[in-house]
Amino acid sequence: MSNMTDKSKILRQESLMMPTVHNPFVHKIELSILDKIRIAVCTVTIFPIRLIILLILLLLAWLIARIALLGLKDEDFKEPFSGWRKWMKEHPFYYILRASFFVSGIHWVTIKGTRASSQEAPMAVIAPHSSYCDPLVVLVAFKVCSGVGRVETADTPFIGSLVSVLQPVFVSRNDPESRQKTIKEIKRRAQSGGKWPQIIIFPEGTCTNRSCLIGFKGGAFYPGVAVQPAVIRYHIFPDTVTWTWEGPGAYTILWLTLCNFNNQVEVEFLPVYHPSEEEINDPKLYARNVRAVMAKALNVPVTDHTYEDIRLMLQATEEGLPLHSGLVEFQKLRTKLGLSLENMTDLLAIYSEIARSDDNTIHIDDFAKYLNVPVSPALKEMFELYDRNQSGKIDFREYIIGCSLLSQPANSEDTIQLAFQMFDDGEKGYITQDELSQILHNAFGMTETDVAKLFQQVDSDGCGRITYDEFKMYAQKKPEYAMLFKTYQEMKVKEDSAETPKDGKLKSE
Repeated sequence: MSNMTDKSKILRQESLMMPTVHNPFVHKIELSILDKIRIAVCTVTIFPIRLIILLILLLLAWLIARIALLGLKDEDFKEPFSGWRKWMKEHPFYYILRASFFVSGIHWVTIKGTRASSQEAPMAVIAPHSSYCDPLVVLVAFKVCSGVGRVETADTPFIGSLVSVLQPVFVSRNDPESRQKTIKEIKRRAQSGGKWPQIIIFPEGTCTNRSCLIGFKGGAFYPGVAVQPAVIRYHIFPDTVTWTWEGPGAYTILWLTLCNFNNQVEVEFLPVYHPSEEEINDPKLYARNVRAVMAKALNVPVTDHTYEDIRLMLQATEEGLPLHSGLVEFQKLRTKLGLSLENMTDLLAIYSEIARSDDNTIHIDDFAKYLNVPVSPALKEMFELYDRNQSGKIDFREYIIGCSLLSQPANSEDTIQLAFQMFDDGEKGYITQDELSQILHNAFGMTETDVAKLFQQVDSDGCGRITYDEFKMYAQKKPEYAMLFKTYQEMKVKEDSAETPKDGKLKSE
């Protein structure tokens, strides 16, 4: 079996196939004519009434939260509220938020299953996370609980008090030690023997469109204690509550939801999940297994998308690409290929230079233009290895896999030295334009004009000769060249072997 076949198998292995759900971060609201008529009528009738009452109730909740927080210092948050503060949080504060739910059209949250005590399951993991309504739904379903939130939220006017009264574990994205501090605090509370209420965590870490469960973060699973999974189901048609990265904004969703007559929500408590010894020692395995249980209850697939995919999506827009271009299943590629987010952002910048077709993908002509070579059999062979689904074009995910499994490994010091020696006739230590032209014309059919352009790019100091350092620097910027030459050499070996019969005599003889 040839090297090309082996490489093709590597690229097309099942573990690197595209996910069932390509984009869990997009949501479009489909409105019928009747929906539009209903919304138009409700906008001038029940919407303003509901909005005013909702604002009044939230103002009352804020006032109660402020009273409950009076006189507290930072060290007071290290223990759960007791006495009158606890009563304020669990009664007037809770019931006002419950009333705000009723006003918004969610007349009741249907509960299925049995909620475990904090002694039995110190942690509760909730999915899917798809709306800004989710925390309120959870608060209504759990009543007494705490969670995890960004430390910046505590300083946000109005919202900060509503969040702080729930005593969440605050996380700071600016503090490099925040992750370890957060894990330590979660462990402390989880191992308090029921002293703290259940810690509620949305392990997906960001909102999706509920079409799948994306990768779970490990925060809820590092303590190694039992967790209770719970799933949320919205029975709202059309779906006006889903709030994710591509689709209607928060104000649009609030308006459309308040214009609905009735919004049905269901929370199902699943049986408590007790981790095995192996899962306790491997939080990632623990997270995957709990996710599988929840996905089965929801009857949805799982993918390895994470919040880092969103960061790549946002960079894609900065590079002039569609938002979805950055979706690659970051967690899977990081695990399989060992790439960091920085590696992928660098590759995205390069990809954006190449992908200039109308559909923002790479076609073979784009690849040829980027490498300053004509379309040749060697380039076609290489392109087909990148093109994992044989669609005739390469998306960003395919480009990452191709670079990582083919071009970067081929672009070794030994390969660069061999390529330089192939051009350097007489081992002078440099390459002239004529030497470059002779090889590139024979290998890829490049014209003198194209060779001249490429020579000028590689000859960084403009001295009329390419040194090894210049050659290496250019090869490292475009590792596809190393793979292209290896592909050409392998094709030449196959051609020479085919022309030489078993008796060793050439066909022309």
